[in-house]
Amino acid sequence: MQTIVPKALRRPAHRARLHYRTRKELWCLAFIAPQLILFILFTLYPTIMSYVYAFFNWNGYGSLKDFAGLANFKETLLDPYFWNAFRNSLLFMVALVAIQVPLALLMALLLDANWLRGKVFYRTLYFLPVVTTTAVVGLVMRFVFGAYKGLLNEVLLTLGLIDTPVNWLGSTETAMTIVILVGIWKSFGMKLVYWLAGIQSLPKELFEAARIDGASPWQLLRYLTLPLLIPVGSVILLISAVNALHVFDLVKTMTDGGPAFQTDMVDLYIYRYAFSGSGEARIGFASAAGVLYGIVVMLISVLLGLLVKWSGGRKASGAA
Repeated sequence: MQTIVPKALRRPAHRARLHYRTRKELWCLAFIAPQLILFILFTLYPTIMSYVYAFFNWNGYGSLKDFAGLANFKETLLDPYFWNAFRNSLLFMVALVAIQVPLALLMALLLDANWLRGKVFYRTLYFLPVVTTTAVVGLVMRFVFGAYKGLLNEVLLTLGLIDTPVNWLGSTETAMTIVILVGIWKSFGMKLVYWLAGIQSLPKELFEAARIDGASPWQLLRYLTLPLLIPVGSVILLISAVNALHVFDLVKTMTDGGPAFQTDMVDLYIYRYAFSGSGEARIGFASAAGVLYGIVVMLISVLLGLLVKWSGGRKASGAA
């Protein structure tokens, strides 16, 4: 028999739930507020204002008076140093994605093997560079690859593999390769963690059924593991590409764009004109370069985002 509770008795309980929900939402807002304020002040506001500055000749001081229209954009597009930095940024991104992502997948498959001992040690070892500050890594690498008294040169001289020290970071033939290799090593652990998370989320019962049916390890990898990892791989590809397009602190501390602009990146190019140019700062010009580069990064992100959506659809249709 159902008991009918009068409305007058139900109101306090309703008010208590409403009060509890309101207090919970206020606490959530209180925790989010500091991050939201910092995001508005140091990310959203500078991003919006950079679009405004791009249309002015402005050195960072005083009011915006000298309207330049599209002149900053035109100068950027005609500057060969911008295209040199753009090419280097794309080269760094392509090399990082093409080498690091599949290499991290192979290492993740190895670290997920049941027969391997010391998995926690290896995972920690690969993840250590990720938690190390990039600027510190860049400074340490300057000592490792230094022309004189550098660790690598000392080792090679001791082994008799070279007769004279090599200026690894000062040579136009080796500087970019060294920067790419260090970039791959620096963020390798993060991609490894992404792949491991994807591998360990795969349905175990599917693999058990395939083993019972007599599938070999290679067939499991070829027909189950790799196809099921396509959606995760697409997301890793997107994250890796966008992060690689914004390399700054590593190059700044290792080579500062040299030698002869061989390792110059767009982020470094923008920084040089905005804050550290030999002459007067050109915030407006640097903003125009940043807007143009941001549009390119956005287009690449959209293309890779479509790839992620497409791969997710493939997984859904395959599961159905």
